[in-house]
Amino acid sequence: MTILRQPTRAGVRDAAAKLAQVVPSTPLFLHEINGIDIAFKAECLQPIGSFKLRGAWHRLTAIAPESRSAGVVAFSSGNHAQGVAWAARRLGMPAVIVMPTDAPAVKREATLALGAEIVSYDRATESRERLAAQLAAARGAVLVPSFDDSWVIEGQGSAAIEAAAQMAATRLGPPSHLVIPCGGGGLAAGCALALPEAQVTVVEPEGWDDMRRSLDAGWIEPVGETPPNTACDSLMTKRVSPLTFDVLSRRGVTGIAVSEAAIREAQRWAATRLRLVVEPGGAVALAAVLSGQVAPTAGMLVILSGGNVDPAAYAAAITPEAASERAALAL
Repeated sequence: MTILRQPTRAGVRDAAAKLAQVVPSTPLFLHEINGIDIAFKAECLQPIGSFKLRGAWHRLTAIAPESRSAGVVAFSSGNHAQGVAWAARRLGMPAVIVMPTDAPAVKREATLALGAEIVSYDRATESRERLAAQLAAARGAVLVPSFDDSWVIEGQGSAAIEAAAQMAATRLGPPSHLVIPCGGGGLAAGCALALPEAQVTVVEPEGWDDMRRSLDAGWIEPVGETPPNTACDSLMTKRVSPLTFDVLSRRGVTGIAVSEAAIREAQRWAATRLRLVVEPGGAVALAAVLSGQVAPTAGMLVILSGGNVDPAAYAAAITPEAASERAALAL
């Protein structure tokens, strides 16, 4: 693979300036854990419910106006889909999204409501990357990957630029340790570029922790042949990209894998303590802190990356009684 353009810290700052012109900063919440104030960046409160509009906006606005009529093609289980659809609609561009048949209905419906066309595929038997590339070539459209793109990475990193400014305005000072959900690593790579002095920990669901294993090994390790079921549909990336891996490995980033039970507990904690709806994939970084796998420290920034949930699944996740009933039925 030939990489024509590397993401840069300057690019992240440019992306943050672009985003500031179209959407307000997402809120920063403070809450004490083990006697330490932790900052939580609520990307779940974005207009589309996740940070993904950041990278989509930075990428689509980089397309020359005279080339926009052919539109864009993306692949996503829902959050990147909505980000691309949101940006495309604001720019008057057609958007086609390659989406798995098992994508949450709430994400599929939201993508359609934003005016995008959806092409379905079977996650188990078909390659979304290949299908999207074929569609883009046939239509003369620009392919917008969910993380394997320099503009997308820079756009996602704008979340850290915002959070750093918000923390600096409080007694917390600058972020010293970022804890970030990770699928393909676009958000983590962008934030690592944005805050080069901060320690960075990426968090993934157990069995889907290919970035953690890749960083430990020093080379890219794909997800295993039969990965376990996970509620984190937004983090089900089978292989990270050289682009994101390179940024994170050069920064000495480390990874953590968290259990499904810890993720559900994090969703409950966010609902009761922060009054926030956070989807499973958006709650993994919080899960790592609450479970003690990442020790709370002064200056810690935790990203709550998304809040697009199926109502029934979310109700079951945050209700202890419902969880107990499910466990009893499984016996």
